[in-house]
Amino acid sequence: MATIMSDSEFRSTVHKLESDTEAGQILITLYVPSDTPILEVTRFLKEELTRSGKVQDADSRKQVQNSISSILSYLKNYNELPENGLAFFCQDSEKPGSDHRCTILEPPEPLAIYLYRCSAKFELEPLKQMLETKKVYGLLVLDLSEARWGFLRGERIKTAGKSISSIHEKQRKGGQSSARFQRLRKVAVNEFFTRVGNLASETFLAEKDFFLKFGGVLIGGPGMTKEDFFAGHFLHHEIQKRVIGLFDVEKTGEGGLSELAGTAKYVIVREDIASEKELLQRFREELTKGDGLAASDEESIRKNLATGSVGTLLLSAGLRKSERWITCQKCGHADERTIRLEPGVTVQDILARTCRICAAPIIEDEEGDIIEELMHLADKSGATTRIISENFEEGKRFLTESGGIAAILRYRTGL
Repeated sequence: MATIMSDSEFRSTVHKLESDTEAGQILITLYVPSDTPILEVTRFLKEELTRSGKVQDADSRKQVQNSISSILSYLKNYNELPENGLAFFCQDSEKPGSDHRCTILEPPEPLAIYLYRCSAKFELEPLKQMLETKKVYGLLVLDLSEARWGFLRGERIKTAGKSISSIHEKQRKGGQSSARFQRLRKVAVNEFFTRVGNLASETFLAEKDFFLKFGGVLIGGPGMTKEDFFAGHFLHHEIQKRVIGLFDVEKTGEGGLSELAGTAKYVIVREDIASEKELLQRFREELTKGDGLAASDEESIRKNLATGSVGTLLLSAGLRKSERWITCQKCGHADERTIRLEPGVTVQDILARTCRICAAPIIEDEEGDIIEELMHLADKSGATTRIISENFEEGKRFLTESGGIAAILRYRTGL
């Protein structure tokens, strides 16, 4: 079955898949959105299996057929696809003694495309886009007839609820005085706003890791209704203070949330970058002080994480390092190394295969992902982790000049 991963495990898996290449190897990538019928996927793969029989090179033909057969076998375990779909990454090495390997995972966000690719590298761009998605935003559109609310995750929009009002039109029924009609209408508007505020707030507050990942709320609608709703403080106070903009949109029914997200996209990008810039600026200011609350080297950051003194751990989105624990079989010398990896380069490509003490040619080693490890240590100590993108100049400099790892401390420990 597919593996449901934590954020750090997902990031580590993507990095490992990016490094999974060797000469002569055929890699199969398959993305299946949740709304794709399994029978259609099975039929397509069986057709691909038949077509692969025409591949002239025997090794290539065997690799492709073994990978497709494995995917077909795994699909038998599912009556329906998971909520976010499935991603398959299969390889069958032509090297003697190598095993067939197939990584199957349920992405942290819904897959938006169906994709099958057979090439020398895995197609990882859809997953990399998910890595760049650091925050989720609440969307709310309303007028005096209805309201809808939902979430924006990257480019994906999901409706979470709606409410229809019972507010009468502005003309009054016969026999009602104008004053009485206006009072009743005002009560109905207040009840509708209260209901929408409570339901939307409950939905937003229930979001996983709300205080860590919830980026804010965008409110849209035609006319002055959205301004009246916001001014009345009908949202929960934790949501109200996270409203980052009011926007004019024509629709409040189907398509209203999409229109709101499109209209407010520039604000979201600006908010993300501004937040990251603020963190980097604060880190630099603390670092320049003699007794500032900042740690910049990996060893110091690890020690501060162990004592619980790290408030915010900053990691570059472009950071790729591997932690390697090495023990010499001959003399027993133990060693630990942090190795910077470039895309397409594996640890084996750059790791010395001899003991630095006795130069024995054989070593035992165990590999770990430094990003996954540091994020785990941060979670364990109660620190917040922020991934800094490379989409702006300061973010690029953070990786090249600071090594992509930094920490803002709660208090100084002298470490």
